[in-house]
Amino acid sequence: MTNIFESELVDTAEHHGELRSSVRKLVAPFGRSYFQGVTKRNEKPTELWDQLGAAGFLGVHISEEYGGGGGGLADYNIVIEETAALGCPLLSMVIGSITGPIIEAHGSPAMRDDWLSGLADGSRRIAFAITEPDAGTNTHKVSTTARRDGDGWRLSGTKYWTSAVDESEALIVVARGDTLDAAGRSPLSLFLVAADAPGITMSPIETALHVPETQFTVFFDEVELGPEALIGKEGDGLRHVFVGLNPERICAAAINNGISRFAIDKGAQYAVDRSVWSTPIGAHQGVAHPLASAYIGVQQARLMTARAAQLYDAGNPAAGEAANMAKFAAAESSLVALDQAIQTHGGNGFAIEYGLADLWFIARLHKTAPISREMILNFVAQHSLGLPKSY
Repeated sequence: MTNIFESELVDTAEHHGELRSSVRKLVAPFGRSYFQGVTKRNEKPTELWDQLGAAGFLGVHISEEYGGGGGGLADYNIVIEETAALGCPLLSMVIGSITGPIIEAHGSPAMRDDWLSGLADGSRRIAFAITEPDAGTNTHKVSTTARRDGDGWRLSGTKYWTSAVDESEALIVVARGDTLDAAGRSPLSLFLVAADAPGITMSPIETALHVPETQFTVFFDEVELGPEALIGKEGDGLRHVFVGLNPERICAAAINNGISRFAIDKGAQYAVDRSVWSTPIGAHQGVAHPLASAYIGVQQARLMTARAAQLYDAGNPAAGEAANMAKFAAAESSLVALDQAIQTHGGNGFAIEYGLADLWFIARLHKTAPISREMILNFVAQHSLGLPKSY
């Protein structure tokens, strides 16, 4: 099908076209049926992950000094989108957009030397633990506490919706100090914690997501941390964590943009192949126009995502605004695209073999996480439009 999904329209560097082609060549032999199969069997897409890592795609956003590609988030956006566009939306790649940049920006030299090359080639993984049952979006209200103990800390508390801990060697944990100010807040810090450290237990969360990554509630019971566990400066954790949050939003958008492309391609092809009364259903405007409208919305979201990645790589402060808007646009447009692709297929749209219905909750996830659409609208209203703060 001739369209601009694979064109230079959304690419910001000369090598991006070649990168897209290379990722597609690697992922295509796996595809949607492979991803569905490992998910159904409660397995992990290890072969795909390993090949992406060996090809250097999992570390394109990590500096060459540490074994990465040195290309930045604009490259990683392409890798994630192309992988998802072939039916393999890997949420673990979004986690890599958080953990790698945080370690590279704020980890100690020893931490960077120890971890970054493994993160770049996919042989090592770090989970990210920030969300709590009672804190939600208000990170200032996290209750997980790092209490000073000699030259180290003791970590206690609970994290919620922590992805892929069972596949990770360690977690980056956001925790507060043990003293509160008058507003009930305490400075936050980041810690790198071994996933098998004594005092850590975890419980899987049953979800509607058809993905290989498992979500967990993680409990920390007086977990002993040495001074080497601290990432960056004690009490500066909120500032440090934003190194990872904007990439997370951009890469969540990339997954949804890939899902959108997969859905529209499937919907458009079905509209060409499926005939009723000797006429392809795509000849009818009632089918064609909604697909065309969805396509336009997806292209707009892809442009915003590529721009957000470009701004982030340039160190432009506008990257925060763009990352939020990209995530908002990609989540909204992907649900429209997926819904219309399912509708175009009629009853077949609900058959797992067509690969659409089981994408629904993955796409829907990013309307709520990693930050809700309502909080994005609050951000844009306050910071972009100068309106009074509403919360």
